[in-house]
Amino acid sequence: MAINGVLFDASGTLLRVEPARARLRAVLDERGIAASDEEVRVWGDRLDAAGAVPGGTPPREVPERLTPVWRARDDSEAGHRAAFTALAREVDLPWPGLYDALYDRTFRPAAWRLYPDALEVLAALRDRGVRTAVVSNVGWDWRPVFTGLGLDPYLDAHVFSYEVGLVKPDPRIFRLACERLGLAPGEVLMVGDERARDGGAVAVGCRYLPVDHLPVTERPDALRAVLPLVAAV
Repeated sequence: MAINGVLFDASGTLLRVEPARARLRAVLDERGIAASDEEVRVWGDRLDAAGAVPGGTPPREVPERLTPVWRARDDSEAGHRAAFTALAREVDLPWPGLYDALYDRTFRPAAWRLYPDALEVLAALRDRGVRTAVVSNVGWDWRPVFTGLGLDPYLDAHVFSYEVGLVKPDPRIFRLACERLGLAPGEVLMVGDERARDGGAVAVGCRYLPVDHLPVTERPDALRAVLPLVAAV
């Protein structure tokens, strides 16, 4: 069956969040707080190890008392904020009052970088009449970031876990995404970096193409692998 639709994961697939050091420096600068490069390096690395940046490095270890909130992080906006600000507070920053500001930077397009081939591939799919959607386990609204980075003109649908009450790899979230595209699962390809979650699309009959969650400078063209799959069928 021909591929007439492509589902994309967001973070780690189409775009990647800025490093924790860059996030900390940006928030400090916005508040006029002086900090040396060494301080930013040390405290940024501690935030990174704690898993405090949504879309960044997963936490090395989630404290037992935070396990319930961590597991529910993609179920609601309040739960997502609670999980990531709690992890950030595990790092005793020397600058008071930054935890919510660090989290809120997540919603800014400036905090994200597109993979180099993302717009090229989405534009090529649009030119071929292939419908596209983002399917994301997330506890906040990606749309302003997509708009700011120029993705919106190429997306036909959005399926976010906190909005639909379903989390990948639940087959129902992929089935819902296919329905929103008006396509049968056999006509749809899922592209994502989390094999255990994104690969769940095969349970409903979609095909699956994995990509690696690498820095944008280290993954220039992985998404281009989508185009031959669409063109060849």
